[in-house]
Amino acid sequence: MIENSPTPTIEDYLMVIYVMQRDGKDVISARMAEWMGVSAPTVSVTIKRMIRDGWIYLDERQHILLTPEGHAKGAAVLRRHMLSEHLLSRVLGVPWSAVHEEVGRLEHTLSDMTTERMAAVLNEPVACPHGNPLPGNEALVGDLIALSDIAAGTGCTIVRIDEEGEENTQLLAYLERCGLLPGTRVVVREVMPFNQTITLSRDDQDIVLGFAAAQHIHVRRS
Repeated sequence: MIENSPTPTIEDYLMVIYVMQRDGKDVISARMAEWMGVSAPTVSVTIKRMIRDGWIYLDERQHILLTPEGHAKGAAVLRRHMLSEHLLSRVLGVPWSAVHEEVGRLEHTLSDMTTERMAAVLNEPVACPHGNPLPGNEALVGDLIALSDIAAGTGCTIVRIDEEGEENTQLLAYLERCGLLPGTRVVVREVMPFNQTITLSRDDQDIVLGFAAAQHIHVRRS
């Protein structure tokens, strides 16, 4: 049993590792550094500390895996983060594109009691405002396809902007400005591999996205 509570930095790492494992991605230090926007040496130092404290371990391929304690804490941190996003968005009116970053500034101060109170007041949401599932609700997004994999002429409904995409505040602001939010139906009008862009049609308006952005948008054919 781990006796000490994780620091805010360790909580951030646990949440990212939890999400990457949930989505079936190999978790390595270089990938985490890219996702979190920190240097590789910084990640290496933190990973060593997390191994020492019993939150994670390395397998034979040197991939990072959560221990049972790390998995439970990562799920709890992610749930608290997503509930806080709903609170800021639905109750305080913080813009959809800003809630992820804003929550990062305050979430580590919230107690378990406050988290459970938020869940009750918000009527136990099953997904965050960006469409990502709260822990225990992963089946809701199991059939989704990345927008970057949708063929031209296909109609689809946006369901989620994945957690890595949430880290890009400029992308979120662009999607909000264009009305490309979860629940929006679009048609993929054109796919241009030579310049890596996708043109969407929404309410007779054409919207252009790069492949790099489209891979973070997950849709259901409709």
